Amino acid sequence: MNFIQLLASTFNKSEKAIQLTLELLQNGATMPFIARYRKEMTEGMDEVQLEKLQDLLEENNAFVNRRKSIISSLTERNLLTDLLLNAFENASNIHELEDLYLPFKQKRKTRATVAKEKGLEPLAKMIMKQELGDLHQTAKRFFNKEVEDENAALAGARDIIAEWISENVPLRAKLRTQFEKHAVLTTKVAKGKELDGQKFKDYFNFSEPLYKIPSHRFLAVMRGNEEGFLSFSALPDEEKALQQLNYVFVKNNSESAEQVQIAAKDSYKRLIAPSLENEIIQIAKDKADIAAIQVFAENLRQLLMLAPLGEKRVMGIDPGFRSGCKIVCLDKDGALLHNENIYPHAPQNQEKQAMAKISSLIGAYKIEAVAIGNGTAGRETESFIQRMRFDEKIQIFVVSENGASVYSASKIARDEFPQYDVTVRGAVSIGRRLQDPLAELVKIEPKSIGVGQYQHDVNQQLLTQKLNNVVVSCVNQVGVNLNTASHHLLAHVSGIGPSLAQAIVQYRSENGMFTNRASLKNVPRMGAKAFEQAAGFLRIQEGDNPLDNSAVHPERYALVNKMAKDLKLNVSQLIGDASLKSKIDLKNYVNDQIGIPTLEDILSELEKPGRDPRKKIKMLVFDASVRKPSDLQIGMILPGIVTNITAFGAFVDVGVKQDGLVHVSQMADRFVSNPLEVVNLHQHVKVKVMEVDLERKRIAFSMKEVAQ
Repeated sequence: MNFIQLLASTFNKSEKAIQLTLELLQNGATMPFIARYRKEMTEGMDEVQLEKLQDLLEENNAFVNRRKSIISSLTERNLLTDLLLNAFENASNIHELEDLYLPFKQKRKTRATVAKEKGLEPLAKMIMKQELGDLHQTAKRFFNKEVEDENAALAGARDIIAEWISENVPLRAKLRTQFEKHAVLTTKVAKGKELDGQKFKDYFNFSEPLYKIPSHRFLAVMRGNEEGFLSFSALPDEEKALQQLNYVFVKNNSESAEQVQIAAKDSYKRLIAPSLENEIIQIAKDKADIAAIQVFAENLRQLLMLAPLGEKRVMGIDPGFRSGCKIVCLDKDGALLHNENIYPHAPQNQEKQAMAKISSLIGAYKIEAVAIGNGTAGRETESFIQRMRFDEKIQIFVVSENGASVYSASKIARDEFPQYDVTVRGAVSIGRRLQDPLAELVKIEPKSIGVGQYQHDVNQQLLTQKLNNVVVSCVNQVGVNLNTASHHLLAHVSGIGPSLAQAIVQYRSENGMFTNRASLKNVPRMGAKAFEQAAGFLRIQEGDNPLDNSAVHPERYALVNKMAKDLKLNVSQLIGDASLKSKIDLKNYVNDQIGIPTLEDILSELEKPGRDPRKKIKMLVFDASVRKPSDLQIGMILPGIVTNITAFGAFVDVGVKQDGLVHVSQMADRFVSNPLEVVNLHQHVKVKVMEVDLERKRIAFSMKEVAQ
């Protein structure tokens, strides 16, 4: 089965669809564009499938390149035979490839190479055959200046045999299977580290089959080892492994066979086991990384897709005690109108002055909503604002500060607000992320937002790649207003990137607002390919063409015009009228390039053009009777908000400045394998207090038997 056939089987698609999809990816088409606008070519592959396809393609390319490198090396050294070439060409995975290459690797000096230099290879070959009549007499024939006695001769021969055994391809494959299926991860506390390593106490004397261990436990062990608190091993039963070796290599009960048995044990313990242990640990690490990154990616997706308040004038408050609360007033587009400090809390306790100032600013800047950061003094500031009475209805929200400090100290923030300090920038970020979380959070490096587990322990390159894919996916799923979007947001639109985004913003500032998508082609460096990839994800409100404010791609405008003409309507009349959907027979518009999936997408978009896929925003009010962990009592049922999701459960904020854990076993009155089955990030939930450990700063909640 070739690679295309394998992919077709994996994704249950035709080979033609796989080939066309690979061509699209290799020609620079983005995953959002392919998933949305090339459904007929891919047979409906979504972004998740496309990303997996891309991963498999990269993995295959790495395998093919490694094989080429090995064959080239052997050719240069005149070691490549037809038999070897055939074996390399038929290798099915990277491990088989490396096993085949192992005997030919240019090694540093080993015990076996030293023994060969002493002239002991012929003795090793004779012992390996296990047909010698007198081993001792044979060994004497190999005495020389470097081999002074029988023990030295036999030891050297065993070293050579041990290396041969370790390089046996079928044997390594069998033992690899044994390691994969039966290796047990065993951990111990490092000597003298019992007190300092208390956070790893659960792993001081721990064992679990490696193939069963969840990603978070494996990564915890790796972190404990990295920090010097834990040692670990990952090995199958040694006796069973040695039985495997003896079955293959020990042929009889002779003295030579005894030497082979000794060599086999040495080969396993010194060469094979460490090699395969490293291999399966790396495989387990890769799997754990992928699992942790998937959790992080899904959390990030949910965070980016949080409901926006929309175009409303907002007051952002970065709370504080001694240093006061920084207040900013923003217009509906997030532009900074005013900033200053108030001091409603201890030690100043200027509550009356603060209330007067807040009321004055809300009136002066026609503020419609207040965003309060959830960090230090957040709960107290929320209570302070809630006690105020306003002439108009003011919505009050507590907003996550995750990443706000990262943004406020970044070059992006300095460029936006060069005349203001980090406190102003942080308050602006809090206010803006209420208006539109996606537009604000794209300015922050995704892994700095802090919604995952062990993000510093996983493969950083893979983490960055996967999280960037999530950002791009979310931005394109929502769509971007071409006339108001920052270059940070535009940079994540399919086909654009940072430099073209800057060019678009500059063109907009010099030439005024875009009135149609076609005028985007006038932007310097906006080529046909970039326009094709980007146009469908960019929106123009109240422009020349109503379709420009929809997800209908310009390449399909003629088709929509034909639909309208067939109904004796203009396009404006066709948009937003659900009753017309039943009057359009899609079969009349199918051709070689356009199929039913694309036509159905167009009809859905015409019914609700430019709709935002994000939900409506909700306000959460914490229980006023709890403000700190010591206020919590066992059995209390409290409202809360999910702040983070991991493989082992979800963390919930109930307003006591410390999140509590709802373990996966406490999430529902049924078995839950994945917390994402039950909760979403920033979901409003009710939890029961199960445990409060003030000393260890741990709070345990349950959602079982709690009406949601």
